[in-house]
Amino acid sequence: MKKIKKGVSLCRVILRITNSTNYCRCGRHGIKIMEKITSQLSSEFKQKAEHVQNVIKLIDEGNTIPFIARYRKELHGSMDDGLLRDLADRLQYLRNLDARRAEIISSIDGQGKLTDELVAAIEAATTLAKLEDIYRPYKQKRRTRATIAREKGLEPLAEILFAQELKSGYLVEIAAPYIDEEKGVNTAEEALQGASDIIAEDISDSAEIRDKLKVFMSEYGMLVSEANTEEDSVYRLYYEFSEVLPRLQSHRVLAINRGEKEKFLKVSIDADAVECLKIIKRIVIKRGSITSDFVGKAAEDSYERLIFPSLERELRNNLTDMASEQAIKMFAVNLKPTLMQPPVKNMVTMGFDPAYRTGCKIAVVDETGKLLETGVVYPTMPHNKTAEAKASLTRMIKKHGVKAVAIGNGTASKESEIFVADMLKELPGVAYMVVNEAGASVYSASKLAAGEFPELDVSLRSAVSIARRLQDPLAELVKIDPKSIGVGQYQHDMPGARLDETLGNVVEDCVNAVGADINTASPALLSYVSGLTASTANNIVAYREENGIYSSRSQIKKVPKIGPKAYEQCAGFLRIPESKNILDNTGVHPESYKAAEKILEICGFTLKSVSKNGVIGLLEKIGQVGVEKVAETSGVGVPTVNDIVAELIKPGRDPRDELPPAMLRTDVMDMKDLVSGMVLQGTVRNVIDFGAFVDIGVHQDGLVHVSELCNRYVKHPSEVVKVGDIVNVEVLSVDVAKKRIALSIKRAQKQNT
Repeated sequence: MKKIKKGVSLCRVILRITNSTNYCRCGRHGIKIMEKITSQLSSEFKQKAEHVQNVIKLIDEGNTIPFIARYRKELHGSMDDGLLRDLADRLQYLRNLDARRAEIISSIDGQGKLTDELVAAIEAATTLAKLEDIYRPYKQKRRTRATIAREKGLEPLAEILFAQELKSGYLVEIAAPYIDEEKGVNTAEEALQGASDIIAEDISDSAEIRDKLKVFMSEYGMLVSEANTEEDSVYRLYYEFSEVLPRLQSHRVLAINRGEKEKFLKVSIDADAVECLKIIKRIVIKRGSITSDFVGKAAEDSYERLIFPSLERELRNNLTDMASEQAIKMFAVNLKPTLMQPPVKNMVTMGFDPAYRTGCKIAVVDETGKLLETGVVYPTMPHNKTAEAKASLTRMIKKHGVKAVAIGNGTASKESEIFVADMLKELPGVAYMVVNEAGASVYSASKLAAGEFPELDVSLRSAVSIARRLQDPLAELVKIDPKSIGVGQYQHDMPGARLDETLGNVVEDCVNAVGADINTASPALLSYVSGLTASTANNIVAYREENGIYSSRSQIKKVPKIGPKAYEQCAGFLRIPESKNILDNTGVHPESYKAAEKILEICGFTLKSVSKNGVIGLLEKIGQVGVEKVAETSGVGVPTVNDIVAELIKPGRDPRDELPPAMLRTDVMDMKDLVSGMVLQGTVRNVIDFGAFVDIGVHQDGLVHVSELCNRYVKHPSEVVKVGDIVNVEVLSVDVAKKRIALSIKRAQKQNT
């Protein structure tokens, strides 16, 4: 191989590969890196290069994804926040890839081993894994059998034997000159063994061999698990299990991993060793030499001792990474509709936190979530004081005008639901709903809850949280670590940082899609608003408490630590219903106020025409003038005109209002009441890889298997349903003892037709 000439600048070599100003600050090379990354992202995401380039620039300037998605649509062609986040993630990966290329080039060059062939291979590598395989032979290794053999001076012997050019003679004769007792090589056999160790390691370091074996094993290898104990467990399904790698489902990988971690399972990768050795030998063996058989045996040793264990670890890590990404993705898919559940507005609500021995905790909150009264009742066993509880709660309901009761779905929930349903028979106009209380205990014991309700017992704080979850799920759930909301699988097995980042992004997107009332929002909610941090969110609330409610968006600039950039990012997402300027209670950004007034003027209206019910007839006027003409005259793009008009038609609109309302109940069913063929209405509570769990009001969610979702092939349940969907289901089977309910959506649809 041809080494890089000494006169050639290493910087130029790196730039040739990376085209990156990260490694050389020459302006002309900066254009090349932008073109390279832009071109690749444009191709992968099927977006115009101009739009991709604009997104990169916006991100580098410190703009948030919600701000870019909402207020810079003309620059990126109206990509949504999900696509923008995917593009940003891929951008970071490509930049990391280029950075690693530069590090590898520098390292190999420092060893004096950089060649044109290596440069070409590094340039062609499209993943970090391939880069690391190329770099593997040049990494500083721990002390191995091969390094010991090299220290004994046996590398020249290994090179002679591996070249396979000798046609006659004996191996011991070839090895004899390398006997050196001072170096610890006492016999020809010891010299040959050392040479074999060197050859085995060189073979295991071959990027070509590893790449071909990974492709073969990834396609034909099998994941095998078997029992590591005679004890029965939830992992019994995997006590005798094998599946070809390409067909493995992510939830199975994670379940097997957990079973192995808990020592119920022994797990391995099964690959065809004969075929793997054929692949290796086709690359390394040259027929007709007296050293060919020796190299073949070294190849076998390399595969068994070095290559297979290494690739097995790598393949399992890859399986785990892919399964984790899928699980994180599903968690995010479920989290978004959970947060975006429609609020139950303008209802005084009672939070009912069920329990047995310690009693059920009660909290009544007004329409805005302000705490009115708390209490404890004992309608459940062992106390069974149903009459006293009924009298106490009836008094509270009548006193405060309660219209909805939110019952937590934890311990004693079923008994509490039966009690509440019976009580409400005598209270017309009041309904209840069982609320997922996952994470309520986490919130109630937090510093945030202690700050909100320092005088309340921890358990009573949970009742407040349950009531508020019914009133405004988003505003209450943002106070809890997203991992504790309970709409994922195996979240405790996920890479923590990646899971936190992904779920945090989902919460951020939801909060900014809805917007936040700056005069009522908690610091927890405000911290997710574009451009704000926990510190500036607290400053906003502190300013509000000290100076009274905000009366205009311009006041936000007076809050400590909110500079021009932070104001630009957050202003459009903060709502001020009390402002004299109606635009302050819309998603119209302050930078577009003049454009909004111009749009109204073009259509024959003024800002005074905008009432809380919007501008009647604005859409018709826009249609008459032409949206392109309106955009040109008002000085903004068509997407921005459309967004402004949508806000002027319905100021302060909440996108959650367009979703099906929450299902409030007045009666209760028991699992024993279910029979096959019964058609019921329910709410999707969780979507997983093999189906969806639906709450049909019997305290036990039923499973709709992916095969029962609809009358067509479905690759993943998320294609058909999402958390919060109201669906009709047919009961297929009920197992009361095992608490299992099988449901079907497609059969219910068939009955309806």
